[in-house]
Amino acid sequence: AELVLKACDKPSKINFTYEMSDDTKIKIEKVAKEIYGAGEVVFEEAALKKLEMIKELNLSHLPVCIAKTQYSFSDDAKLLGRAKGFTFSVKDLDIRTGAGFIVAVCGKIMLMPGLPKVPAAVNMRIDADGKIDGLS
Repeated sequence: AELVLKACDKPSKINFTYEMSDDTKIKIEKVAKEIYGAGEVVFEEAALKKLEMIKELNLSHLPVCIAKTQYSFSDDAKLLGRAKGFTFSVKDLDIRTGAGFIVAVCGKIMLMPGLPKVPAAVNMRIDADGKIDGLS
């Protein structure tokens, strides 16, 4: 524990993968290549259209989040281990302005829906007779 405390007292520098001022496409490419080990990043048509929209809406300043398989550093669940030089496919981009980031949807993956601060289920009740209230 003492060694950990000593290490915490030393100044440290955070090395970010990308600059916030980088273009969204550059941010995704840097993460894919520098963190995941991709050799090439390919943007499908839907993703390219969203990149244009992001520029038009002046949202390029938002950070990126990569949604991909948990089984691999690549976007391919069958490419196990620390693969290098693979092609990383960006299928689409989800703009999450409320959360303040852009999600790059990569490979075959299903996204979970987000919930509002107060999910509708909080206001639903079932009385003793089985009548459901609060559905609307």
